[in-house]
Amino acid sequence: MTTYSQPAIIWPEKYTPGETDNYASNEMIIKDLSVAEVWEYLIDTKAWPTYYNNAENIVVGDGSQTKLSANATFVFDTFGFHVSSKVEEFELSNDGNLARLAWSGTFGESDEFSDVYHAWLIENLPNNRVRILTEESQIGKLPQQLAQTLPNPMINGHQAWLVGLANSAKNKTSY
Repeated sequence: MTTYSQPAIIWPEKYTPGETDNYASNEMIIKDLSVAEVWEYLIDTKAWPTYYNNAENIVVGDGSQTKLSANATFVFDTFGFHVSSKVEEFELSNDGNLARLAWSGTFGESDEFSDVYHAWLIENLPNNRVRILTEESQIGKLPQQLAQTLPNPMINGHQAWLVGLANSAKNKTSY
């Protein structure tokens, strides 16, 4: 029997799952898709609204570009909130077999202030398969409420994002 150790999200201590107020994890493994194909649709925010109806009004930096990059700042509307974000991790391995993207974000004010960390890991697997993992850890009163909501809007929303991302990359959807 062959054992395989899968890479995991690299969490800043503040956002350690189980130590925050809400946490969501979604994963898919898809045949006939590669890291490079998925990466293209994930880092270009212009594509997001074409496959995920819960991301809109996205502005990267000063608005002159749409692609995320290391340390880029961006804002977007999701789950009814205007989120201010900063890319914390942006890595495509030299061999193209692994990619990592993560951003921190904040939304709300006073008692409604929330702090989040959203991470993506994309990995080529044997037999022409790709693994896409997305996880988010949240801190704040609103995330506490979200954690108690069934069905969980974060789990369902991020699953829709994953499915849309995978389908767009696989079908080479124009955006």
